[in-house]
Amino acid sequence: MSATASKGPSLKDVIARFGGEETLRKKPPVHLWNPPFCGQIDMRIARNGSWHYMGSPISRPAMVKLFASILRREADDSYVLVTPVEKCGIRVDDAPFVAVEATVAGEGAARLIVFRTNVDDVVPLDAEHPLRVSVHPETGEPSPYLLVRDRLEALIARPVYYQLVEMAEERSVDGKIMLGVESAGQFFVLGEMP
Repeated sequence: MSATASKGPSLKDVIARFGGEETLRKKPPVHLWNPPFCGQIDMRIARNGSWHYMGSPISRPAMVKLFASILRREADDSYVLVTPVEKCGIRVDDAPFVAVEATVAGEGAARLIVFRTNVDDVVPLDAEHPLRVSVHPETGEPSPYLLVRDRLEALIARPVYYQLVEMAEERSVDGKIMLGVESAGQFFVLGEMP
């Protein structure tokens, strides 16, 4: 077995499955910009990942991707669209993005799971982009999230979550039996076994 094969698939190999390097567009350095706050605008990101302006959906994908590229989550957990000269607050119902597809390469410790969001961000499940699952206190329904970048998360769509559950395995974590998936050499918990 070659050294490359033992390490498992590279991120570049998996990204090629999602359309190649153009999916890795550089994002503007919004974390470096500190312009004055210009107030709240009537823009909202719904739980399903759709963007709305003044109550109407924004139907142009290129425009949504542009807005998504300048989105930032502030220290107080509010969301703003930020440019070098101004920032405006917007509403986000849940998470700003939705993970709509996942692809898997490799097996066991060499497995790499990579997600594509509704705005075509490609995100590996790894130490820098962990998975977390929030459970609704009344219904017990899980809501899984993936860290995309800079405190911005994607809600993992139900079919994609079911795909993760299908490949999940049981492991003991801190004395509890947990169900989870391995990616990039780490185990990510989906939930506790009853």
